[in-house]
This record gives sequence, structure tokens and C-alpha cells, in this order.
Amino acid sequence: MFSCILRALAACCWSWCRNNANASRPRIFTDSHGYIEIMLLLVTDTSGKHGSVALVRAGEGAETNALQVIEEVPLAGGTFSAQLVPQLASLLAKHGVRKADVDAFVVVSGPGSFTGLRVGLAAIKALAEVLHKPIVPVSLLEVIALASRREGKVMAALDAGRGEVYAGEYEVAAQSAQICGECLLTKGEFLSQADRSLVATTVASLAEAVRLAGIPVEMIAGITAEMIAALGWKKLQAGETVTPEGLEANYIRRTDAEIFAKPGSS
Repeated sequence: MFSCILRALAACCWSWCRNNANASRPRIFTDSHGYIEIMLLLVTDTSGKHGSVALVRAGEGAETNALQVIEEVPLAGGTFSAQLVPQLASLLAKHGVRKADVDAFVVVSGPGSFTGLRVGLAAIKALAEVLHKPIVPVSLLEVIALASRREGKVMAALDAGRGEVYAGEYEVAAQSAQICGECLLTKGEFLSQADRSLVATTVASLAEAVRLAGIPVEMIAGITAEMIAALGWKKLQAGETVTPEGLEANYIRRTDAEIFAKPGSS
């Protein structure tokens, strides 16, 4: 059943994009600094209970790291497959942007909901294939690590449900994060491994547990499209893109068969 939904979603994306799918010319604007090439990024996050889609303007040249969120539209959890493409179409139409004007897709590839990620990534794959535009996959854990605005070893954490934690260890320096590893841990395992790092998380209950364990913690109020876009823009400039065929979800979580397998079973 779910595979049928994904095929229908991809078909919908193809139908929406089949007209005016030619590559557009760069849009050049000028300001007091001179000429700046403006790139339009379409940013999507369907990894959690709630998601979002946003249109973001990124500047090159004199304002290399300048970002402007034109609009961020929330997506209600549980209905991503029905909402994503219509919301994308509405967002672009509202701001007079053609589909072909989008220069790149920045998409949260995980960790998070199996269903949400599969829906979001299927839509972006279809759009990018038709429009011939690059995809920039972004880890939510890396976004959190950078949001801590700390340097050195940072352990980013998200609630994975079932008493488990999505954890990502990064070496952060000069507003860049080098991944050391991402994994799924029990809360006890996480607290044990985090004792040598600063912890950054969006989960208040987890932050409190970390504080009680005597571990330094940075509470991140929430993840915004601007935060996701900022990391995606850096990766795009560095050429860290994938093709539709190369886009994969970063689930981290083990399968149910692995989780519930009896010890010693093969």
C-alpha cells in the first residue's frame, strides 16, 4: 500500500513539473557591494511529527553566506503525502517563482520517521529528476550540532522514541562540523558516551537528564528552515550534492526485526 502512495506521489510531481522544466538563467541583482548572483533553494523537512517547506534566497559573491527565508510553510504530521506537492506548488505560485527557477533542493535526509522521510525524499527525487537540479541532503543532527554555536566535540541528540536517542558526534570548528559518527543509543548508553562532550538537543526532557548527569548541555529552541538552509547552502557551495538516484534516507534506527530479535537468533 505504501509503495503505491509513493508511486502516486512521484507521478504527481512529474505531472506538476512536466511544463516549463527548462533550466532558467541566473538571476542577477545589484546592491552597494556590486553584482550578486542570487540562487533559490527549496528546503523540505518531513523527518518528524511536523514538517515544513520553505523558499530561501541565497547570495553569492559579496554576500556569500547571506540567506533570506522568503517564506516557510508548516506541514502537519501524518499527511505529508497529501500536502507536500500542493504546498510546494502554492508556495512558488504565491511568490511568482517558476519551478525551473529553483536552483537546488535542500532536503533533510534523517534521522526521523520512516514514513515521513520516504514521502519527502520521493517527492524531491521526482522534482530534481524532471528539473535537472542538484539535491543537497542534510542531517538533522548536524544542523543541531552547528546550532549549538560551540567549537570542539559536540554530541547532537534527538528523541528516537522507544526510550532511545538518535546521537551524532561532531567536531565543530569555524562554523563547520566534521562527523565522527551517528548512531542509535538507549538513554543510558547516550549519557555514558556523552560525558566527554557538550550535548546539543531540541528535547527538553533529554536536556534535563543530561544536566542531572553533570554533562554540559546546550538547549536548542527548535530547528528552522533557515538553519537547514544554511547548512545546505554550505554543502552546495562545496559541491556536496547527490543525484536523484543517489538520494537515500539516513534512518539510523535499526529495523524492527533487529530490535526484537531474540539473543542468539540468526
